[in-house]
Amino acid sequence: MNEGRERWTSRTSFIIASIGAAIGLGNVWRFPYMCYENGGGAFLIPYFVALFTAGIPLMIVEYGLGRKMQAGAPTAFAGVRKGTEWIGWLALMVVMLIFLFYPVIMAWCVDYVVYAFNLSWGTDAKVFFEQDFLQLSGSPGILGGIRWPIVIGLAVVWLAIYLSLFKGLKALSKIVFYTVITPWVILVIMVIRGLTLPGAIEGLKFYLTPNFAALLNPRVWLAAYGQIFFTLSLAMGTMIVYSSYLPKKSDITNNSFMVSLANCGTSFFAGFAVFSILGYLAQAMGVSVPQVTQSGFGLAFITYPTAIRLLPFIPAFFGILFFLLLLTLGIDSAFSQIEPFVAGFTDKWHFNKKLVLPVVCVCGFLIGIIFTTRGGYYWLDIIDYFASSYGLTFVGLLECIVIGYIYKAHKMREYVNEVSDFKIGKWWDVCIKIITPVILGISLILNIIALVRKGYGGYPTWATAVGVLITLGIIVISFVLMSIKAKAVHEEGAED
Repeated sequence: MNEGRERWTSRTSFIIASIGAAIGLGNVWRFPYMCYENGGGAFLIPYFVALFTAGIPLMIVEYGLGRKMQAGAPTAFAGVRKGTEWIGWLALMVVMLIFLFYPVIMAWCVDYVVYAFNLSWGTDAKVFFEQDFLQLSGSPGILGGIRWPIVIGLAVVWLAIYLSLFKGLKALSKIVFYTVITPWVILVIMVIRGLTLPGAIEGLKFYLTPNFAALLNPRVWLAAYGQIFFTLSLAMGTMIVYSSYLPKKSDITNNSFMVSLANCGTSFFAGFAVFSILGYLAQAMGVSVPQVTQSGFGLAFITYPTAIRLLPFIPAFFGILFFLLLLTLGIDSAFSQIEPFVAGFTDKWHFNKKLVLPVVCVCGFLIGIIFTTRGGYYWLDIIDYFASSYGLTFVGLLECIVIGYIYKAHKMREYVNEVSDFKIGKWWDVCIKIITPVILGISLILNIIALVRKGYGGYPTWATAVGVLITLGIIVISFVLMSIKAKAVHEEGAED
C-alpha cells in the first residue's frame, strides 16, 4: 500500500469526482440525438445492454487496476507486465489530444454566457456562430487570425483548471461538489421550463417513441456500445488514477455501478430538456421536430440559442442557465483529463506535481490557441474524431486484452470481490474477454474502412492524413516514454 499517496477526503468525494469526469457535454448534446436517431425509446434496450456488458465491466477493470497498483495508467500497466506500460502512456497521449481542444469548447461557453445577457446571437444563431463568433476561414488549410474573445475565454478556463488542481485532492474534493451538483440543479430547471412550453410533448414523442424495428440493425447496437464507452470517460486513464487515490478498504463494484448509472441517468434526463425545447422550437417555426433536431455544436450553439430567443418569459435568464450548464458539465471533464496526464509523469519519475501542473496548463493554453484561429474549428473537429474514434477505442481494446488474457480476468475479479460488498460472477470474465473486445474491435475496423473509403467530414485528403499521422505519432511517443528509465523501480507494493 502506497501510504504517501494522496487520498480522497471521503468515498463520496471520489464518487462525485468520478461522476463529474464521466458526465460531460456529450450527455446533453449527443445522447438525446443518438436516442432519436436509433429507434427512440427502443434505443434504451441496446443502450442498457451495452452498459451492463461493456460499460460497467470496463469501469470495474479501471477501478480495480488503479486501486490495486496504486498508480496512474502507465505505472499501473507496468505493474501488470513491464512491456504493457506503453498502453497506459497511449491513454495519456490520447487524453492529451483531447485536453488541447476541449477547453476551447469551454471557452466558447464562457463567451456565450456573456452573449446570453443580451441574446447577442440575434435572429440568426447560425450566422452569428459561424461568421461573427468563429469567423470560419472556410478550410483547415487557412488558419487565419486569432479570435481574441475565444483566447480570453480559454485563459479563464485554464486558470480555473489550474486553481482547482494545484492544491491536490483536498481542494478538488470540495470543488467537485459544486461543479457536479450545479449542472444537475440547472438541468432540473431546464426540464421544468421545457415541459411547460407549447409543443414540448411533440418533441418528447420524437425522443422516446420506440421503433423496435431499429433493434434489428447491427449499427444501432454498435452505436449504443460506442455511446456507453465514450460517455463513461473510459480508456483515458482518468478512472485508473482516481481509484489509485482510494483508501485501503474501498469498494470497487458498488462504486462502478453508482457512477455508471448516475452518468447514464443524467443522459436520459437531459433528453427531456433538449427535446422539449426542440418541440417548442419546431412549433414556433411551423416545421417538424426532425427539421430542427441536431447534435453536437449545432445543437448547443445554433439550435438551442435559436429556441431560447423565442422563449416568452425572460429568455436571457434561460440562455445564461443553458451555457452555465454546459460550462459546469465540461469543467469536471477538463479536470479529469489533466489529472491522469500529470500523474503519469509524477508516478514514474517522481516529479513535483506543483511544478508539472503549471507547465501542462501553460503548454495546453498556448497550443490550444491554434484552435482559436479562424480555421481552428476544423482542426478541433479532426483531432476530436481521431482521438475518440481510434485512440480511445484502441486503448479500450488493449485494456481488455491485457486484463482479460495477460493478467487474467478471473484474477482481477477475485481481487475486486475481496474488497467489494457486491460480488461479480464469471459473467464479468466473459464481458472482458469476449463481448467488449469484440464490439470495440468491430467498431475500430468499421471506422478504418469508412475512413479509407470516404475520408472524414469532407475535409481534404491531406488534412485526414495529418490526423492519421498524429494518431500514429502518439503511439510512437508512448513506446518512447515507456523506454525511458524510471527514477525508481515501481514495486507491486500496491498489494495490501
